[in-house]
Amino acid sequence: MALVLRHSEIAALLDRQHVFDAVAQELADLSSGIAHNPAPSSMEGADGGRIIPMVARSGAAELAVVKVLSDLPGNPDRGLPRQRSTLLVTSTRTGQCVAVLDGRAITAIRTAAASAVATQYLARPGRAVVGVVGAGNLAIEHVRAIAGVRDIDSVVVWSRLQSTIDRFRAGIDDMGVEVTDAHSVQQLASEADIICTLTPSVEPILCGRWLPGGVHLNVVGAAPRPEEREVDGAAMARSRVIVDSRSTALSKSGDAMLAIAEGAITESDIDVELGDVITGRRIGRSADSEITLFDSTGIGLEDLAVARLVIDRALELGVGTQIDLSS
Repeated sequence: MALVLRHSEIAALLDRQHVFDAVAQELADLSSGIAHNPAPSSMEGADGGRIIPMVARSGAAELAVVKVLSDLPGNPDRGLPRQRSTLLVTSTRTGQCVAVLDGRAITAIRTAAASAVATQYLARPGRAVVGVVGAGNLAIEHVRAIAGVRDIDSVVVWSRLQSTIDRFRAGIDDMGVEVTDAHSVQQLASEADIICTLTPSVEPILCGRWLPGGVHLNVVGAAPRPEEREVDGAAMARSRVIVDSRSTALSKSGDAMLAIAEGAITESDIDVELGDVITGRRIGRSADSEITLFDSTGIGLEDLAVARLVIDRALELGVGTQIDLSS
């Protein structure tokens, strides 16, 4: 039997602390060789879209996932999200289809969890001012996830639309955290200890010359396309760069690939994965004055980590629809 879960069912099942732990463990397993996450391919879609099949295997769980991510720039004009995805989870032992899952909530919460893991291992310890560039749902998830690993003094937010900032404020109102608006991304960079870039930028929105020493960045928002990025080459050059997957970053991260093409950095500067820092194989931050940058491209293994949690919880509570696909 295969379990089918809709977005609303999945959103009600997710626990952020459990997601954090699961994502951290799978990233560690990737570093240890227990898990496998090859770089995804990319195919042309309609109207300049890209269709990206993301695959991963967890040896510990004996599960594999194929996530079909569609990045469709024309969708907002249709009143639809730019990115949509579906996950197919199978047993690596029997080949049975275990579950078919909508990817919307899983993607948002695992992305924020990965940034929280990076913040835990790379940002300076102690209370922090968190800056979010972009104020959509992903910004709300990031503030909530980072609050699980750092005491937040305040949040500074920048967005082009005041209405988006207003929705962001409402989305974290229950946290009791002071929120201030930045007039520019440069101002935000000067005030924050932890910066999360969460925009679908094509050109750099954050410049390296603005970064104070000691800041940590989670660079998250740009689409997985080699020609799109949120930060410039100077930001990459000034930072110790950590990635979720080296092979994925060197094929899908415009932030990394364009900085390499410009000569700001080389491929050898993209050589530390977050899992290597978690397991102690490589050093993350080496000094309080160092700038650290997590280039988050997003990988299927992070999706699989969350899918496992969702499937187990749904089966425990009797949520979802069971379908015999083999009959």
